[in-house]
Formats: sequence, structure tokens, C-alpha cells
Amino acid sequence: MGPFLLRRIVNYLVLISLATCLGYLLAASSLSPREYFAQRQPPPPVASVNATLNQLNLNDKTPLEDRFGHWAEGVLTGDLGKTIDDTSVSAEMGRRIGVTLRLVLVGTLTGALVGVALGFVSAIRQYRPSDHAITFLSFLVLSTPVFLLAVLLKIGTVKINQAAGTTLLPYTNETTPGLAGGWFRHLVDRGQHLVVPTLSLMLGQAALFSRYQRSAMLDVLGADYIRTARATGMRRGPALVKHGLRTALIPMATLFAYQMGLLLTGVTFTEKIFGWHGMGEWFVDSIGRQDVNSVAAMVLFTAVLVLIAGLLSDIAHALLDPRVRV
Repeated sequence: MGPFLLRRIVNYLVLISLATCLGYLLAASSLSPREYFAQRQPPPPVASVNATLNQLNLNDKTPLEDRFGHWAEGVLTGDLGKTIDDTSVSAEMGRRIGVTLRLVLVGTLTGALVGVALGFVSAIRQYRPSDHAITFLSFLVLSTPVFLLAVLLKIGTVKINQAAGTTLLPYTNETTPGLAGGWFRHLVDRGQHLVVPTLSLMLGQAALFSRYQRSAMLDVLGADYIRTARATGMRRGPALVKHGLRTALIPMATLFAYQMGLLLTGVTFTEKIFGWHGMGEWFVDSIGRQDVNSVAAMVLFTAVLVLIAGLLSDIAHALLDPRVRV
């Protein structure tokens, strides 16, 4: 498996480099940092704006290839440049990246696990009431936009807290401001704040994975190796789990990888609605401020996240199907 993984890592590094360079060139050619300063009241002098843009490597009067060369040279040394407010992009990214990863990783992993379980149950109980119920709920969730689902969860949480007479599930910010107590109290508080935002991401993932898993399981239920396993005396449940589920999980590994990237679209709404200051919120704010370096950093983050998920998918794929290791 070593050479297989090494080939995949090299391919991913090339893809990350291409995606990040294209992201910077697109942001630098379409965004206008000069407009950000022109909208200030009172507008700063042109000479002052030019000096600031030159300092930040954002001056549109400088040829694009020169700005790109300066930016790329910095990236190779770990410097992602300055934000339009003259702060370090790397420092801002480091502060926000953990916030988004907590949401995306927990949301995707729990969504995938729940979705695979529901899809498995739905397939082996095809056309029974449980299959119809899972199908109906899945399509209901899939047809609901992420932002609407988040707002509905927020309203539902308010009702639950009111009925309980206390704040069982806080739904804004990552922690309770001014919370006293030891590390365990703070850990519990973070966990409570994580529940509702994670649910807003997890439900959509679970619904999607359940549909794919159901189809994949239906394809293998009548396979020869399942009948052979049953003919050897193996009971239906263990035969389906050991031989059917393993085969049906192979296409799910690829789906899991690319859902990580698509989930960033959903996490933007989630962070805005629930007051989490992560990468999604930063991305939207950076476009509004015409902040080229921050947008390029977001492209880099997205590429790295998707390709890490792709690597995990390749590992899972290789474990499930030894033929891909050669």
C-alpha cells in the first residue's frame, strides 16, 4: 500500500498547487481592493491608498504576474500575505481553521455513519414501513436548504430550552462568555454549543448518504457471494454485514471525500447563523472587503481539506478493495 499512497500524495500536492494558484489569479483579477478604500468616509488620498496597496501587494496598477510572483514566493516560505486590514493572513487562518474543522469533521463523520446505517436498514427492509419512513424523511431533509434547516433548528432549540426552564442547548457562539469553573465545565460547555450547529450539517449528510447506501446495498443483496455465504450456513444478518456492507461501502468512500468540500458551502450559512467565527464566515466577509489574499487562503484551505478527505477515501478504498493497491 505504501507506493500506492505515495503516488496519490504526489498527485494531491500537484492539484493543491494548481488550485491555489488559480484561486489567487481569479481573486486578484476579479476583486478590487482599491474599491474597499474608496468606500471609506472620508475617502483617503489616492497617494495613501497606493502606498497601502503596494505594502499589501494588492495594487491593481502593478502587473498581475508581479503580484502573483511576490505572493507565490511568500507562500513557499509559509507566508500567505496580509489581509486588507494589514494583519497576517496566516495568523487569522490559524485562529479560524479549528472552528470550521470542528464543525465540518464532526458533521461529516456523524452524518456518514448515520446515513450508512439508515441506508443499510432501508435496503434490507425494502418497501416496508421503515423503508418508506426513512425515504420520506431523507427527501424532506434534502429538499430543505441548509440555512432554512439551521433556522428551524434554532427555533426548535428555543422551544426546548423554554420547556426545560433552563438553557440545555446553547445555540450561539462556541462558548458561554464569562463561564466560570474548571476545564471539565468548559469542555461540557463547548460540547453543548456544538450540538445544534453540528445537527444542521449532519442531517443533510445523513439524508444524502442514506440514499446512496440504500442503492448500493440493493445492488449486492442478490449477489452470488451473498448466496454462497448463506449456503455455507451463515445467517442472513452476518452475511449481509460481512460481505454485502463491505462491498457497498466502496463507492461511499469516494462520496465521503467530495462531500467534505461541498460541506464548506453549508458551513458558511451555519457559521453565520450560529455566530461561529470560522473559515466560512471569513470567506464571505473577505469577498465583501475585496480581500484577495484572504480569498486565496480560503481556496488553499478548501483544496487541502478536500484532498485530505480524498486521501482518507483512497486508504478506505484500498482497505475495502485490494485490487486498487496495484
